[in-house]
Amino acid sequence: MEKKIIRYKPDKNCGLTDEQVKMRKKDGLVNIDTTVKTKSILEIMANNIFTLFNFLNLGLGLAIFLVGSYKNLIFLGVVICNTLISIIQEIRSKMIIDKLSIISATKVKVIRNGLEQMIKIDEIVLDDIIEASSGEQVVTDAIIVDGSCEVNEALITGESNPIYKKKGDMLLSGSFIVSGKCLMQVEHVGKDNYTYIISKEAKYIKRLNSELMKSLKKVIKTISIIIVPLGLILFYKQLIIPYNNLENAVVNTVAALIGMIPEGLILLTSTVLAVSIIRLAKYKVLVQELYCIEMLARADILCLDKTGTITDGNMEVVDVIPIDKNVDIKAILSNFAHFSEDNNATIQAIRKNYPLKDKWIVKDIIPFSSARKYSAITFEKKGSYILGAPEIILGDEIKKIKSLIDKYLEDYRVLLLCHTDEKLKKEIPSKLKPLFLILLRDKIRKEAIDTLEYFKKEGVTLKIISGDNIRTVSNIAKRVGIEIKDNCIDATTLKDYKSLKEAVLKYNIFGRVTPNQKRDIIKILKENGHTVAMIGDGVNDVLALKEADCGIAIATGSEASRNVSELVLLDSNFDAMPKIVAEGRRTINNIQRSATLFLVKTTYATILAILFLFINMPYPFMPIQLTLTSVVTIGIPSFILAIEPNHERIKGKFLTNVISKVLPTAFTIVINIIIIMIIASIVMLSREQETTLAVILTGYTGFLLLYNLCQPFNHIRRILLISMVSFFIIGVVGLRNLFSLSVVTLYMAIVITSLILIATKNYQLLTKLYYKIRKKYRQIFN
Repeated sequence: MEKKIIRYKPDKNCGLTDEQVKMRKKDGLVNIDTTVKTKSILEIMANNIFTLFNFLNLGLGLAIFLVGSYKNLIFLGVVICNTLISIIQEIRSKMIIDKLSIISATKVKVIRNGLEQMIKIDEIVLDDIIEASSGEQVVTDAIIVDGSCEVNEALITGESNPIYKKKGDMLLSGSFIVSGKCLMQVEHVGKDNYTYIISKEAKYIKRLNSELMKSLKKVIKTISIIIVPLGLILFYKQLIIPYNNLENAVVNTVAALIGMIPEGLILLTSTVLAVSIIRLAKYKVLVQELYCIEMLARADILCLDKTGTITDGNMEVVDVIPIDKNVDIKAILSNFAHFSEDNNATIQAIRKNYPLKDKWIVKDIIPFSSARKYSAITFEKKGSYILGAPEIILGDEIKKIKSLIDKYLEDYRVLLLCHTDEKLKKEIPSKLKPLFLILLRDKIRKEAIDTLEYFKKEGVTLKIISGDNIRTVSNIAKRVGIEIKDNCIDATTLKDYKSLKEAVLKYNIFGRVTPNQKRDIIKILKENGHTVAMIGDGVNDVLALKEADCGIAIATGSEASRNVSELVLLDSNFDAMPKIVAEGRRTINNIQRSATLFLVKTTYATILAILFLFINMPYPFMPIQLTLTSVVTIGIPSFILAIEPNHERIKGKFLTNVISKVLPTAFTIVINIIIIMIIASIVMLSREQETTLAVILTGYTGFLLLYNLCQPFNHIRRILLISMVSFFIIGVVGLRNLFSLSVVTLYMAIVITSLILIATKNYQLLTKLYYKIRKKYRQIFN
């Protein structure tokens, strides 16, 4: 049974006693850190080391090691490199993201035993009395017991306007005090805080919807199912071949099996994605998940929060509309803003627009509050100036200028500045002279309009989902070029999941959206076949960021939002978004092209492994020979092709696109091997001659595919093809002993020439046959 918590009611001026604090700590009622965390270094290492891919390769490596054929262990270098790249990248991301924190304050002022003390956040206990003032962040949920203040809850609820809080009101952890001063009693600590309750729902393991990753996993999974039984049977078959010993049987079997595993493709993918991450780091973009670049490049819907994402959280003065044209607007506003005790967004915007030049002498100041809705300053020999909401300052007198105010209310926040010769009192003076209107609005990030226009041109649908009121959200949408007519809805009118689903498919601008609704909007879009990216910065965005195919956080936002996102814009620069998309397109399109080279080997190796279960002959390759063909026809070319510029839109499915070139090439190589086996059995070729023919023909067919992939030729691709052919010739002729190849005699040269002509013709015929079949059975390939 859960122990009942006894609440204290400390005096606001005395706070808790040492004994009460001791009891709270004993009961565990301390504000321990419970925010969503990044993985530990051990978790990162374990996740990348203990993979099916690594186990398969290590098992094959162990078999080679035990029979002493050490030179055939070279393939393990690829496995080690791939694992290191993944580990290093994840640890790097963890180190950067751990430096950022949702609760930016390090210490807070509490009252204990009647004395003020500065303590760490994780030393706060339930019922502590905390003193907070303008500019400070609320570090734990608390109730005001004295004073009042205005708070900015943008990171928590999405509300952009300051909210007035008085005695008895709750302050939520993660919000900021923008004006005023108060004493508050801690209401929740640790896991009971609002920020934890929201963010704990994001602590599930997210399944990435990466087409590339799913395709690679599909290939690995298929191979893993067949590789063990196939390997055992093939080993047995190789062992019982006359004159074959244990070492040859193991080496031949491993050669067949490592050819089936596309370890080079895994390494290439990791390497190219790592290169992309390094490139994006130049634009201050932190990539926390390798495959997320692809997801943003594939996204057809981009969801955005408003506050802190499209806007930068600040206000700007758009214009001043004179009512009395005989006043010095600059002098009045510069002095009013300079001497104001407020530090809210409105005063900051006025200060920025009207820097102080000639100082006036201040006699009295009334600071702004949400209760008053105005602030006022009396200057010596200048009278009093009052700034605030027109309807509050003027009351019934507003009718004289109401038509003027109404002209601007739709698009701006309208403030009125009035003058009086009377002294300031608690009540607004009765005789006020309206001087001018000040038009303010949320400040759009300077790069936001161009960035959103880029996504629209690319066919990406934009959806704004905000916790702010619908009028404010629609105005922002209008300013950034998003159609608002019949396109906006207040989410408070959507009472159930069904009505939300209907709205999601109809509208693109949502106001007053709760955190759970944000998540459900993303979920509904994904259920309807969309790839969804989400940009957010607040705790209220965490669930949606986690649900999205690609979550993008703003660095100046909450820690929770950064920790669950795949991408973090470190300098909060929206301008980096098109660069991420361009990098994703270059990476995925080029990996797709390079993957063709790797999957050719996987395909022909699998077919040959099955074929040699029924052929009583040694497998035609050794592991080190496959290294030669792989390096010159796959490894080096794939990497060069993968880092070329490529900004084409990603189209189709990964495996469907790749298979069109894989199957004709792979079957050409299989036919080559069958013909070589027939020739070898007829003219009694030696084992070395047989493998030499197999290596040369496999290399040549690989170059046929590489020639096609290099089309259209440019300077780099031409050099690539010529140099790879040259390296291959050097390997076959100059390094034949290393690769266990025979001398190419005149007789063998004639055979090779004949087989090359046959292979060329077979490749052309099989390519035509594939496209004919694909056209006839289009549904299978889509």
